[in-house]
Amino acid sequence: MFGLLAAAFVLYTDDYVIAGILPELAGELGVTEGQAGQLVTAFSATVAVAAPLAAVALARVPRRRLLAVALLTFIAANAAAAMTPSFAVLVVLRVLAALSAAACTPVLFAFAARHAPEEKVGSYLAVVSLGVTGAIAAGVPAGTWIGGTFGWRGTFAAMAIAGALVVVLLLTTLPRPEGAEEAPALGEQLRALRRLPIVLGLLANCVLMTGSMMMLTYLAPYLAETTTAGVDERAVAFGLAGIAGMAGIWLGGVATDRWGADRALLFGVTMIVAAMVALWALWASRPASLPIVLAVAAVWGGMAFWNSPAIQARLHRLAGPVSGQALALNTSGTYLGVSLGAAGGGVILTGAGPGVLPLSAAAFAIAALVLLALAGRATRVVVPG
Repeated sequence: MFGLLAAAFVLYTDDYVIAGILPELAGELGVTEGQAGQLVTAFSATVAVAAPLAAVALARVPRRRLLAVALLTFIAANAAAAMTPSFAVLVVLRVLAALSAAACTPVLFAFAARHAPEEKVGSYLAVVSLGVTGAIAAGVPAGTWIGGTFGWRGTFAAMAIAGALVVVLLLTTLPRPEGAEEAPALGEQLRALRRLPIVLGLLANCVLMTGSMMMLTYLAPYLAETTTAGVDERAVAFGLAGIAGMAGIWLGGVATDRWGADRALLFGVTMIVAAMVALWALWASRPASLPIVLAVAAVWGGMAFWNSPAIQARLHRLAGPVSGQALALNTSGTYLGVSLGAAGGGVILTGAGPGVLPLSAAAFAIAALVLLALAGRATRVVVPG
């Protein structure tokens, strides 16, 4: 399991770490920071589009071989990025690294779920998901420090080295398959993925992520208007949210195993709604107490990640032999939600101010609850038949 966690940590760090080295990268390659920031857009958009396509097209490729080839491509792309003199070439290399991530990421979660005992699926998924929160809490700061000390090229070189270590770790720890990789025919895969409970669950994840990222992306202006928080206090807020997220994702996995995915999701999403309403109330009574705002933000950060193991465990259970493909679509929905949340939150912030952001995020969370309820109802209708 540690190999799967480490792989998720490296792949997600590779996407997010650009933010920490933007000024140096842009200055050396002769582009604006806004243009350099499009490297993140290119990576995320590529993963969102390519993940489900790769899951279907590569369904019959043995998992160990798929992970090894994709990660070797990832290593080559990052090593070349450390030496490229051209921004245009760097964009191409980032797309290549993203294609590798698109092929790998859903496999990590599907592999964990498939090899977990039935009563531990949520916990196994939570372990892999810790790599995602760890990338935010530790990977990006480490990559930023490397970039500040050795230059931005050093960050890409470090990612290539980390990728090589992950390949060795996975090949020495993952079990070898006993036979050929089996997967349904393409038509059967598509029919299974079109089932209403799966579609509604995927949509719920995207909607929930949209609301969460709407608030997270613009947490700084919310804090600035609601409290007397300065730069240091805002850094503390993001740090607390990250730590709470790591705790939340683990506890969410345990709750999924003990309560079931549906009950865990009901609790997690309801807590998000409550936290968003509390953040709005604190804004309405501004200036608010900073410790209280930070406490509520920490609860929200924990609950935002709490839901991930339950969503994935639910999809794994419903999708059966096409769980890898369903989890790939879930990855796409997550990246799409990140993009929509940032874009929609920006419009709301400009037009109505930061105080409306918590209510908007709460509305998206309620919509996700409705979609999950409909998915549960559709599941009960489909299963008896």
